[in-house]
Amino acid sequence: MTTIISPKQFSPVEDAENIRKACQGWGTDEKAIISILGHRNLFQRKLVRLAFQEIYHQDLLQQLKCELSGNLERAISLWTLDPADRDAVLANETLQKSDPDYRVIIEIACIRSPEDLLAVKRAYKFRYKHSLEEDLASSTTADIRKLLVGVTSAYRYDGDEFDETVAQSEASTLHQEIHGKAFNNEEVIRILSTRSQAQLNATFNIYKDIYGHSITKGFPGGDYFSTLRTVIRCIRDPKKYFAKVLRSAINMEETNEDALSRVIVTRAEKDLKDIKELYLKRNNISVDEAVARE
Repeated sequence: MTTIISPKQFSPVEDAENIRKACQGWGTDEKAIISILGHRNLFQRKLVRLAFQEIYHQDLLQQLKCELSGNLERAISLWTLDPADRDAVLANETLQKSDPDYRVIIEIACIRSPEDLLAVKRAYKFRYKHSLEEDLASSTTADIRKLLVGVTSAYRYDGDEFDETVAQSEASTLHQEIHGKAFNNEEVIRILSTRSQAQLNATFNIYKDIYGHSITKGFPGGDYFSTLRTVIRCIRDPKKYFAKVLRSAINMEETNEDALSRVIVTRAEKDLKDIKELYLKRNNISVDEAVARE
């Protein structure tokens, strides 16, 4: 039976030694690795990595990659990484695919704080020797490129203040540019990539008051408007957005393990509890039960 060490007894050296023991023998003791790293916070995981490096002269992540496989290896590796480095890896992974999941980029650009986004871009440049914007521009075209590079390049104001007059004016601008006869994405991208979350939410609320429906209702089809819808949803209500991502991932014919692990790992030390409560409220089943069924 695997023993779980309580946080009060935390010892990075002991954790490093126990992980090493779990990797020795005929088979890797996956439950032991999960019980150790799964019960350690960000600061503790950093100390465990440092202790492992110091004792065994090997990167813990490399050890885990050798011993684990598949979705478990990916989830444990992402969990062990620093958040900024983790997001850099997630962004690069999706941009390497023939059919990138732009939700990954949008989550990083529109839900992370301005300082967190800056840290991700620094980590990305250090790891891959390119800027995130550079690789994003190479992987996209036309209006989607303008939109995604725009929100990724942003350094938004992060406070709660907003200007109601600006919100009223830009609600009208968004309606005209999105639903007018001659669609113009320049103003839409300017507003979505420069305004703060508080300012944009004020604009979205005024939009609904004026036009009687949410800004995303009645969007035309196509990849650009699908991407634009995701940007708006991430800015407007991140928790609701993530609850929907979890539902979609779990309800697919074959569970989308990448999306499932991405949400759980990236939100675990932020707002996962609130996301799970919202999921339960909307689906009448807990995330844990839904995942167990699949």
